[in-house]
Amino acid sequence: MTHIGVTGHQRLEDPAAWRWVEEAVGRELDAAPKPLVVVTSLAIGADQLVARLGVSRGATVHAVLPFAGIERTFAVEDLPEYRRLASQASVEILLTPGTDEDAYLAAGRRVVELSDVMIAVWDAKPAKGKGGTADIVAFAVASGVAVVHINPVKRTVTRLQPRLPA
Repeated sequence: MTHIGVTGHQRLEDPAAWRWVEEAVGRELDAAPKPLVVVTSLAIGADQLVARLGVSRGATVHAVLPFAGIERTFAVEDLPEYRRLASQASVEILLTPGTDEDAYLAAGRRVVELSDVMIAVWDAKPAKGKGGTADIVAFAVASGVAVVHINPVKRTVTRLQPRLPA
């Protein structure tokens, strides 16, 4: 069983790039050893895209939610898709003290801990807030988890090799 974690942007500067991202993610999922488990926090954007593509390929979904009541962070128009995906997933809700950003970082790290490989839909820029994509990619690499970096700006797919313990 292959656990594929996801981290990535909720929105892209060029919304048309989502189609290319979808194709790139689809190729990665198709090539991964089966059966698949997609590990995600179910945020809009990359998380939900990978979850949907995984389910369409027979994967199960394990959702790591940063905190109870996460629905309050979604726009009304984004709630139905979140609820649909969450209803199909096994759900783990974290109890992280501190701010929402502390919880996002904890959830991202938990996704990495549960994953054999991470898919990162990422423009390679620094994180905009604590627990952002750059933070989770750095944690994955430092933790020895391989990362498939799907760059929606350059439209490249590269593999970031994990650091091996000294």
